[in-house]
Amino acid sequence: MSFRQKPESSIFDRFWTPAAACPVLRYGAGVTKNPQVTRNPEGECRMSLKEKIENDLKEAMRAKDALKLSCLRLVKSAVKNKEIDVRGALDDSQVIAILSTLAKQRKESIEQFKKGGRDDLVKQEEAELAVLETYLPKQMSEKELEEIVIKTIAETGAKGPQEMGKVMKALMPKITGKADGKEVSALVQKKLTP
Repeated sequence: MSFRQKPESSIFDRFWTPAAACPVLRYGAGVTKNPQVTRNPEGECRMSLKEKIENDLKEAMRAKDALKLSCLRLVKSAVKNKEIDVRGALDDSQVIAILSTLAKQRKESIEQFKKGGRDDLVKQEEAELAVLETYLPKQMSEKELEEIVIKTIAETGAKGPQEMGKVMKALMPKITGKADGKEVSALVQKKLTP
């Protein structure tokens, strides 16, 4: 291999591969599996959401995409702060919860800026929201949400509005990032009210 040729594989290359070729980090003579890489049900390696955000951040830097870069820096900062709080690495569900919170903040800001007549800030917040939504799971339709609420109410055996907390506790892990909490809460309350 000459000096100018790129090596055939790099430890930073991340893509779907067979389980046997799962990316590893090499340290000295030892080999350590990358903790950020998980496997799908078929046994293939998959990049974590946190790692995808970091890779997209690098791509935004290379492309000089200022909007995406600032938005992803904000996400990375929020994830890092949460990791410091919990004193450990976050899994995808925790990163999705952070993204949901940031998206919710953008939606609330859009409403406030529209009331204040600040169209320039509305456009900026909408653009940031669009970037955030690319990392969030597909939002549930009202019908899907209603089905999962009815199923969860049946599972918990809740009979009235006083047991709403029990239903919400069982329901939220199933729908994190897929539906707005206010809508879910209102729907649960509606279903529990006779």
